[in-house]
Amino acid sequence: MLSDVYYLVRSKTDGNYLIARPDAETSGYLLLFQENFDALSYLNTHAAEVANRFAVESIARTQLVNLLKRWGFSGVGIVTDPLLPKVEFLQHS
Repeated sequence: MLSDVYYLVRSKTDGNYLIARPDAETSGYLLLFQENFDALSYLNTHAAEVANRFAVESIARTQLVNLLKRWGFSGVGIVTDPLLPKVEFLQHS
């Protein structure tokens, strides 16, 4: 879980990141994938018709806090199984 690099999914159209909103009160959790192919599997499984509108980016673990602050996310959701999907949510304080 503490890998040095994570992978994010970002819209090619407007630059927004793929997030999860477990409830309406949060600003969203940034979805992180441990491998590039996990992010692609997630897109192809759950959004195949629009998968070409997204790109996978890598980010160093050390850059995550700044990204969360800049975009105002509540925390991260680490996708542990992209096919089900199974997500572990971690709130940023």
